[in-house]
Amino acid sequence: SELAGTGLAGAPAVVVSAQRGTGLEAFRHALDAVLRDVPEPDPMARVRLWIDRAFTISGAGTVVTGTLTAGTLRTGDRMVLRGVEGEQAVTVRSLQSQNRSVTQIGPTARVAVNLRGAGRDAIHRGDALLTPESWPATEVLEVRRDRGAPFTEVPEELVVHAGTAGVGARIRPLDADHARLQLDHALTLVPGDRLVLRYPGARVVVGGARVLDVDPPALTRRGDGDREAARLARIPDLGDPAAETVKHGAVPLHRLRLLGFSTDGAPPADVVSTGQWWIHAPRLDEWATRLRAAVEASHEREPLAPGLSRGAARTVLGEPGASVLAAVVDRAGLEDRDGYLAVPGRQGGLGAAEQGVAALEVRLRAQPFAAPEAHDLDALRLGPRELAAAQRLGRLLRLPGDVVLLPTAPALAMRELARLPQPFTASQARQAWGTTRRVAIPLLEHLDAKGWTRREDGNRRSIVR
Repeated sequence: SELAGTGLAGAPAVVVSAQRGTGLEAFRHALDAVLRDVPEPDPMARVRLWIDRAFTISGAGTVVTGTLTAGTLRTGDRMVLRGVEGEQAVTVRSLQSQNRSVTQIGPTARVAVNLRGAGRDAIHRGDALLTPESWPATEVLEVRRDRGAPFTEVPEELVVHAGTAGVGARIRPLDADHARLQLDHALTLVPGDRLVLRYPGARVVVGGARVLDVDPPALTRRGDGDREAARLARIPDLGDPAAETVKHGAVPLHRLRLLGFSTDGAPPADVVSTGQWWIHAPRLDEWATRLRAAVEASHEREPLAPGLSRGAARTVLGEPGASVLAAVVDRAGLEDRDGYLAVPGRQGGLGAAEQGVAALEVRLRAQPFAAPEAHDLDALRLGPRELAAAQRLGRLLRLPGDVVLLPTAPALAMRELARLPQPFTASQARQAWGTTRRVAIPLLEHLDAKGWTRREDGNRRSIVR
């Protein structure tokens, strides 16, 4: 029969008759013209081989065939086979192309791949042989109409063809040119991929589409569909890493590379590159404002606290802001003090504890090594929070065993130790300081840790000169 079609993308129509053999030369010229505009395939790219056949050869095992359009396959390569039944790790046992065995094959080529690790029954037409950890899988995606009927006029149930796969899907039109597809099972797709949409149970093609987003946002509020259509209208046919960043607020570079985007060079306008992330600058400003307000509120609410903990800050930001906390802290102009975020210059105060700390300071100045007992601290209304705040402000020194001294105590202790014959015992140090063993041992260990004293034989120590 004679087939006539409409030219694609402005190309003239080509009329071909298989029975009479007419139009074949024009068809070849049309194909040549199309192929001249196709970019040269990259032999270094990641591999996605859509499988069209799978069979078993006696003595060799499972063989799959397909067309390698990018990347290079080599014997011994470890690959992933992804399909209806999930993923499984496989190894390339041998390769054939054009009826001859090869050790490696690049694009573009028909190839037969002998696999180790997969049974024939677990492989189906439309499965994909993939470079491991290099391709996303999606069951929900958004597309742009490439040709054919407007999406608002197509049936709700469709068959989506990608590569050699044909998958049932439900379509949700967003406008005439953009729609969301819910697939019956996941496919390996990236922005820019072409799809063919067909009526189920018939060979009638509805039209063609371009993949724009393989991880679209949820549509839960009134008007979300219209807003999503407007967003998609701004995305080019091959997708856009900047649009992906704007959608999430922040996106890791490995995710962008997984979607097929290049992250080399300077990031797009309004995108901040930090570490292994791209962040949308307006969203970064929003997170910084929110975090600064939370830190300031923490200072007002808990003046004894060192600031807002990093854990609390992550809760304030949520994801993905929590994953780029360091960049948000820097943008907000905050300080990170031992895991607590604070406004610069806001050291905080002691509030009601000031009187008790001042009284303890007077006492310790008179007797530097007479650390207060628990009942003394209770009388001064100094608990762990108050003592921690005083230490943070440089007013007190806390040692293990609830020993509380002035920050000058170590230097005063060294002055007394310098008068002793070297080496000295812990008992001699305790007597020189006029204190108890409860205080002497933690203080000696503190001096050891600072490198001011060192242990000799037995229980003896000496000053490090």
